[in-house]
Amino acid sequence: MTCRFRQLGAADVPAMRALLGVFADAFEDGPTYLGNQPDDAYLAGLLANPGFVALAAWDGDSVIGGLAGYVLPKFEQARSELYIYDLAVLSAYRRRGVATGLIEALRRIAAERGIWVMFVQADHGDDPAIALYTKLGVREDVLHFDIALDQDDASSGVAHIHGKSE
Repeated sequence: MTCRFRQLGAADVPAMRALLGVFADAFEDGPTYLGNQPDDAYLAGLLANPGFVALAAWDGDSVIGGLAGYVLPKFEQARSELYIYDLAVLSAYRRRGVATGLIEALRRIAAERGIWVMFVQADHGDDPAIALYTKLGVREDVLHFDIALDQDDASSGVAHIHGKSE
């Protein structure tokens, strides 16, 4: 399989919608990724924003994987970090180097933009993701907390993690 990787821009709204479908499939979370998608103007603006990065992996004309990340300008030094928020590959294409290829493509983009470091989170029990990220980077054990803005969510004990409620 020959896979190609490309950063999405403002004109790539259909590809971004296809990537949202990949996320929905890979994370088994259709309501979050497909249920209330923003309109084309919003997605075009997001894709044009230098603080947002979306990369898609293609097999022919089909989006088979991708990632979405955010550039975080730092305050303590004049530098930025890049947070990989979501990374997914369709199950039929896993274990074939697609995720590694996406991260390597993002590394090149980050280096061109002068970004200091990239980072990503992995959930406990997601052994394939943990193995991939261990191969590519240095592990830091941290705790992640979501702080609800709605007091009803906070008082009910609902934690929101990447669109999931637990």
